Amino acid sequence: MGRYDLTDFEWEAIRPHLPNKSRGVPRVDDRRVLNGIFWCLRSGAPWADMPARYGPPTTIYNRFNRWRKAGVWDRLMDAITRA
Repeated sequence: MGRYDLTDFEWEAIRPHLPNKSRGVPRVDDRRVLNGIFWCLRSGAPWADMPARYGPPTTIYNRFNRWRKAGVWDRLMDAITRA
């Protein structure tokens, strides 16, 4: 587990609030993608410098932006605040 990776407790709190609708292409593991997003945001490093263990930086960046536009981050923050 990396420095900025989600713990099992954090993952279980977040998982039910993530979108689960597939667009035809099998989804990349949400936990791995979230860990990549959090690594980038917490470290302050550019997306392109992301460690390979999180997958392609473009996948991580695109998921971050799609979820931002869809309001997923706002819903996650609301759920975490309630918890």
